[in-house]
Amino acid sequence: MASQSGTHAGSKKVIYAAILGNLLIAATKFIAAFFTGSSAMLSEGVHSLVDTGNGALLLYGLRRAARPADKSHPFGHGRELYFWSFIVALLVFAVGAGVSFYEGVIHIMRPEPVANPIVNYVVIGLAMIFEGASWFVALKEFRTMKGKLGYVEAVQESKDPSVFTVLFEDTAALLGLIIALVAISAAQIFDMPALDGVGSIGISVILAATAIFLARESKGLLMGEAALPEVEQQILDLANKDPDIQRANGVLTVHMGPKQIVAGLSVEFEDHIQAPQIEACVERLEAALKTANPDIVTLFVKPQTARTWEVRRKKIEAA
Repeated sequence: MASQSGTHAGSKKVIYAAILGNLLIAATKFIAAFFTGSSAMLSEGVHSLVDTGNGALLLYGLRRAARPADKSHPFGHGRELYFWSFIVALLVFAVGAGVSFYEGVIHIMRPEPVANPIVNYVVIGLAMIFEGASWFVALKEFRTMKGKLGYVEAVQESKDPSVFTVLFEDTAALLGLIIALVAISAAQIFDMPALDGVGSIGISVILAATAIFLARESKGLLMGEAALPEVEQQILDLANKDPDIQRANGVLTVHMGPKQIVAGLSVEFEDHIQAPQIEACVERLEAALKTANPDIVTLFVKPQTARTWEVRRKKIEAA
């Protein structure tokens, strides 16, 4: 598995690329909207500005999440990244989708012809180049992270929202640009300025759908998701190899951050061993796990019979 610093370095590269691209795009879109009066272009400008702010929030979340454990947060601050990712999703919905929908309704009710439409076409072309470059960086990083998993499955199993948040925002932005291009062109060809407003509403739908999906994924992480099955199996396999452990019954895990896992292990020790040997066994197990998987930052071991664990497991599965 990748180290925490390596993963965050990749995430930051994606976010920096997105911020730079969105700043350039927002500036060109607002200039175009000012000279042409296009509702769809104004909505796209707001969208890019929101995406720029979202990138800054994700960087802030990464920095806060990297702080070491302290007295108030003994398991570290990893979940701060999940919190700020959730805030980003809310901003995409409330600001991006909300403003786009409002602009669309206003321009449908009071349609005005778009002046200098050629300016919009030039800006959309430039925006697609900038946005496409940012999207390619995010996609490349996400492909590295997902391995052999499918895209949807990789997002659902990912414990690092920073990369897939940027990827989905950039994808929504590219779709929004296509909608803006179609709406502006249709408004000009059919001499129906209201179609420009329809384009804004279409952009708001794209943003709202993206925001809902991102919020759902971020909420699951914020509430506390278990580690991947292969990680839990790795813990059980290492425990079962220890000579003082009769059986590793099961394990409960939770992600405190993308690369911060807390694990609770139920084991049945050999009957003949005493307290000093149990303590040495636990220390051995902790050292072996942290060597095999540095993401496991804390391990709790509970002496327990297989029967007691099975009752506990069934209660969890039935909940």
